[in-house]
Amino acid sequence: MFVSYPRLAFRRGSLDYLTELNGFLSMSRPKIAFTASPVPLAQAALQDLRQAYGDVPQDAADVIVALGGDGFMLQTLHATQALSVPVYGMNRGTVGFLMNEFHADDLQERLDEAEEEVINPLAMTAVTLDGKTHKALAINEVSLLRAGPQAAKLRITVDGKLRMNELVCDGALVATPAGSTAYNYSAHGPILPIGSDVLALTAMAAFRPRRWRGALLPKGAVVRFDVIEPEKRPVMADADGQSVRNVTSVEIRSEPDIAHRILFDPGHGLEERLIREQFA
Repeated sequence: MFVSYPRLAFRRGSLDYLTELNGFLSMSRPKIAFTASPVPLAQAALQDLRQAYGDVPQDAADVIVALGGDGFMLQTLHATQALSVPVYGMNRGTVGFLMNEFHADDLQERLDEAEEEVINPLAMTAVTLDGKTHKALAINEVSLLRAGPQAAKLRITVDGKLRMNELVCDGALVATPAGSTAYNYSAHGPILPIGSDVLALTAMAAFRPRRWRGALLPKGAVVRFDVIEPEKRPVMADADGQSVRNVTSVEIRSEPDIAHRILFDPGHGLEERLIREQFA
């Protein structure tokens, strides 16, 4: 990812030469902006790494190092999407699928060797009972969940064509390859290879059609859910933790104009993790 320079041997010279050399060596090191979740373990790591490697503002950084779990990694990616700066995560949380292992003493070398994955998020447009429109982005998935005691009833349209007139279920979701091992996998959806350019549409506890497990769709597909009887059977929509209640319709599409750059240690990228997860 980053360029490394060989060590230089030199004779003692002028102060100007040493100053120039120090400047050259500093240019070979990426400028790092650190960010961490509020949990004590992440905050302790933040202080140690700042002391060892320094810290710059995010808009001046070559790379952002995020300390926490997958939830914090998603927050960091959303918060920094306008910067076009890669994010390297180290696990100081509970779940670390999007994170690398934590080591404090070899960070520069790991950044030099890191491999980059690029992920496009999903764009959600949700309309609520009061007629308001809500928009949000999701790196993992957009999900619809029943918000009352009765099962939800959903009508599914793909690219303007009605595909299912009525799905009675606890909910449904559309997941990206990066998010396919998260909520989608727990709902018995498929794990998607990172370069597959497909989306997973997965039902949760489908009652009718009974045991319907969903569908694989092209990445460019536009999926629309219409809520049947939204007042009697309320439904909420969620995009990476951004929730909208009492929705009447939700449209989901991939957003190719936004690219999240994530760094992984060699041999531990998303593609390897997705394959490994299927043999766990």
